[in-house]
Amino acid sequence: MIKILIVDDETDFEILIRQKFRKKIREQHYDFVFAINGKDALQKLEEFPEVEIVLSDINMPEMDGLTLLSRLNELNPLLKTVIVSAYGDMENIRKAMNRGAFDFVTKPVNFEDLELTMEKTIRQVKLIRETLQAVRENNILKMYVDEHVLSFMGGREYETSIMASETIQATVAFIDICSFTSISEKEPPEKVVAMLNRYFDLMANEIIAQGGIIDKFIGDCVMAVFKGDYHPDRAIEACLAIRNKIEEMKDNPDFFPRVSVGINCGEMISGNIGSATLKRLDYTVIGDSVNTAQRLQKAAGVGQIIISENVYQCVGQSFNCRKLGQANLKNKSEEVTLYEVIN
Repeated sequence: MIKILIVDDETDFEILIRQKFRKKIREQHYDFVFAINGKDALQKLEEFPEVEIVLSDINMPEMDGLTLLSRLNELNPLLKTVIVSAYGDMENIRKAMNRGAFDFVTKPVNFEDLELTMEKTIRQVKLIRETLQAVRENNILKMYVDEHVLSFMGGREYETSIMASETIQATVAFIDICSFTSISEKEPPEKVVAMLNRYFDLMANEIIAQGGIIDKFIGDCVMAVFKGDYHPDRAIEACLAIRNKIEEMKDNPDFFPRVSVGINCGEMISGNIGSATLKRLDYTVIGDSVNTAQRLQKAAGVGQIIISENVYQCVGQSFNCRKLGQANLKNKSEEVTLYEVIN
């Protein structure tokens, strides 16, 4: 059950919410808490710390919705806030987004649209839950490690497990957003960051859906790792979905996003790499297999998914692939056979 805080000084809105979502309330899918302004909302959050989503108006007495947004980010950066307001002009939308709003719904409210927005927000909240759970289970591959984090995550036993290293069989994918540097030189920083985060969010959802893990974000590129059964197949499924969905995005008339992808599988070392002095370590994978995946991505053209011979031998019967021939990759003494995944 998701606990949702509604912040609005119009008491009629509470009645409408209870009426429109009575079935979901009865089925214990939604649990609503109501506040009449930002100040009241902060008090309600102290009373109900399990709240995960906030729906807030902008124009309210004592504390408005934009001020509340800033306070919420300080109080709990994991909270997702949707602004529900009659002030739907671009200036207010930009202000809300710049203060961390997850989405914006205008009044008078279309409740079908509102529910779709709520469900989208709930999916994001669930994704955050799963990511935090992955951290606790030592399945996430990027974190900062110090004594406070280790204490929070479970003490000495967790510290021992998180510092362990091992040799694993896995698939690594490097997914780069083509020509994004050009748009970053033309648009204001906040727009560039918002666009890049939308692309990364889409990628993360598809990678996680196939049981993969985000290893790191490198500029406008994502490095993902897939382990377990059929890891090469799942990596390709994720990358195909990313390529198709990225190409459908049309949020900027001057930029049509495309990706180039390199995928390789094989043996690699998994462990915490970094500076113990700085207490800053990445739980990551290293080795020739990883380096080759990155070189394959560099060799890929716009919209291409390039795989190695190793990957092709594992998935050739499952995907339509085209042999591209031999290529010289950086730091490789011998030529490498490249294949392109068509679909």
